[in-house]
Amino acid sequence: MNIKKAGEEIVSETFTWLIENFSKLQTGKNYSDVFTIAGFKWRMLIWPKGNKVKSEMQFSVYLCAPIASTLEPGWARSADFSLSVVNQLDSTKTITKVTKGCIKEFKENSREWGFKSFMPLSELYDISAGSLVNDTCIVEAKLNVSIKTGDQGSNVSASLEHSGKELSTVNSVQAADSSPAAKTPRSEFQHTPSSEKVCTTPADDGPTDPSLVKELGEVPTNLTGELMEFRGLGQIKKAFVPLLEEVCSLHPSLIECLHKRNRKVVECAFTALGGVLHFLKTARVKDMTKDGSALLQSLWEDVQMFTFDLAWLEPHVRSALAMKQHLERARRVKRLREDMDLLGNELKRKRAAIAITEVDFKETKRDLEKEEEGFVAIDIDSQLGYGTH
Repeated sequence: MNIKKAGEEIVSETFTWLIENFSKLQTGKNYSDVFTIAGFKWRMLIWPKGNKVKSEMQFSVYLCAPIASTLEPGWARSADFSLSVVNQLDSTKTITKVTKGCIKEFKENSREWGFKSFMPLSELYDISAGSLVNDTCIVEAKLNVSIKTGDQGSNVSASLEHSGKELSTVNSVQAADSSPAAKTPRSEFQHTPSSEKVCTTPADDGPTDPSLVKELGEVPTNLTGELMEFRGLGQIKKAFVPLLEEVCSLHPSLIECLHKRNRKVVECAFTALGGVLHFLKTARVKDMTKDGSALLQSLWEDVQMFTFDLAWLEPHVRSALAMKQHLERARRVKRLREDMDLLGNELKRKRAAIAITEVDFKETKRDLEKEEEGFVAIDIDSQLGYGTH
């Protein structure tokens, strides 16, 4: 959402990071993909296995600028932001920590600001708590970026987004340290008296396995025409909505099972379901190649992360996935038929050649019998002589 004021423009955007197979992430630093807010590139950083703080392992979350080598010399940007771990069972228990109006400056020697003690690791991994469901964690970064009119983006200030989810619904709110820690040679997180830590040097020694992390991307308030509201539950791709309306009318439990879920989770769930329905609606049997089958399998695995009862849909998905084997078998049948046609033609040619050979053989045999009548064989090595002996 863009709000224009005298001399400035405020850009409100949210980045959501859906992290699957959370327990399989590597120890140490794991980064989201790079995303853009207000013309600046950002990314998020987590420590899924935790950092030890005062004898307790803590889950750490940061907002970062990209690798310094990808930015112009002397770059700098400022931001006031909030970071959240979404509670997927009860949105009122979502844990959010904010900078509380303290603007953080991101620059070459202080590219990462955030919270080393975001939440106890034991609380995060408590499956009944709601922060980690089906081995999936949802982390969000919210910014209101204020850009001065005519500013080219070199100096940007931001304030925490107060619209949408009110702070009164947040379970835990803390402020980040107001200054970065001293630079260290190994890019370790620094311990400061405030208990919140800042990494001030490039931290690129632990990239996240792309297969384990999915980025939902930026979700601006002014959603485009490609999305539309679905039954007041969330913004869904327009092409998916008629399909979702149809199946939700037939299977009301699809909506009932997400009744108490966070709006972002609901949007993710119905987007995933809509993706499967749209694929099955638009794809043809001929599309179920190796790539097509892999795409449907991926879509199906995505939707299974949520609590839908999909017993009615599974047979159709399995049938569609089986089309890959059908196509492979059809290709084998076609190839064998072509081979059979070639061999049949070769057999006809050889049979014709054999028929001609048989005729030649019979004629030659007949000629031989005529020549052998009354013929007496003579030793061709014997002397001819001249009658003296």
